[in-house]
Amino acid sequence: MLYGRLSEFKEKEIKALIERGGELANVSGTVSSILADVLSKGDVALREYTQRFDGAMIDAIEVSRDEIENAYNSTDQELIKHLEIAANNIRKFHEAQMPEKMWFMQLSPGIELGQKATALASVGAYVPGGRASYPSTALMTIIPAKVAGVRKVVMCTPPGPDGKVNPLTLAAAKVAGADHVYRVGGVQAIAAMAYGTDSVMKVDKIVGPGNVYVTSAKMQIRDRAEIDFPAGPSEVLIIADESAYPAMVAADMIAQAEHDPQAVSVLVTNSETLASKVKEEVLKQAQSTIRGEIVGSSLKNAAILIAESIEQCIDFSNSFAPEHLEIITNDDETVLQKIEHAGSIFMGNYAPVPVGDYASGTNHVLPTAGYARMYSGLNIMHFLKISSIQRINKEGLATIMDTVISLAEKEGLQAHADAIRIRFSS
Repeated sequence: MLYGRLSEFKEKEIKALIERGGELANVSGTVSSILADVLSKGDVALREYTQRFDGAMIDAIEVSRDEIENAYNSTDQELIKHLEIAANNIRKFHEAQMPEKMWFMQLSPGIELGQKATALASVGAYVPGGRASYPSTALMTIIPAKVAGVRKVVMCTPPGPDGKVNPLTLAAAKVAGADHVYRVGGVQAIAAMAYGTDSVMKVDKIVGPGNVYVTSAKMQIRDRAEIDFPAGPSEVLIIADESAYPAMVAADMIAQAEHDPQAVSVLVTNSETLASKVKEEVLKQAQSTIRGEIVGSSLKNAAILIAESIEQCIDFSNSFAPEHLEIITNDDETVLQKIEHAGSIFMGNYAPVPVGDYASGTNHVLPTAGYARMYSGLNIMHFLKISSIQRINKEGLATIMDTVISLAEKEGLQAHADAIRIRFSS
């Protein structure tokens, strides 16, 4: 774990922290090969790769309705209640994001301009497995698509060695409203949803997080299906001053670290006292966490940085462009106004990242590795297309006729100009 004053680190050390990630190129060849196999061999390739990577021999690729119902019915009702609470909050937040389905404005007499929002026809949600099950990701990816009005929402998630999907993930898929669920994960799942197979429906867009292989696959299939954004190993950056509680800040760093050995946890503070206490707490809390091996590996990527001022903390955060940003200061609102790049923002001592991971209602599928500089986290607009509309009568056309003709002729497009003239030729 890096620890010390920002001003004392070498430029290459800070650059390495800011430019985290960069592993896509290392796996692109392997990913390309799997994608090509699925494209040419379909379900046969899905079964082969599921056996190779998940240790499971599967026959039926689609999870049956009976299996989903049995998983839901066998899940503890207290857990179902909590899934419903989370789902309700996620639904409410994304309903609030919905734009007006259609609107018009009068530009001038005879010219009306408008916009129409239309949901995508089909979306594929990728829900990771591997080190843990992620029913929350089923809620986060499926519910917004359904709120937007997507007609077909399918889910891919890897099975366990027994060929079965985690029952709680299946229960979450039912709560969220998935139309189809497939027991296939990894690169092969992204390929199946992008290309379509005999068992897996081809979709227009694929959303959801994954490891570096899944992220690489999403980037490579964009000629067949759109994606949300690159979403790799998770990360948090915490801007804090002396008003933050050290144990809470440390707990938030540990919580992020337990995701994955590649996860990144960073504290940047203007308080040397806070930095010292958080470091002590991180080392203490890391010893008692259940996923200690993963946390230990992840903390090698962590950093506690001491800045000269909150302004320097903000500048560092904007350079880092974190997936998750926590702001714990005496003046959170002022800091918030100056943040330019962040996937999701959590304000105050009592808004840790896990509330957004599960139940506050905001989406936890977010751009990582600095991609928050150019991408928004998963939101309702990822599931909508916007069409512009023009409603123009002859009088309205007459007001812009000369402008259109002049520009068309200047570009050498005579037929464009004639398409205007013919409407006034009689």
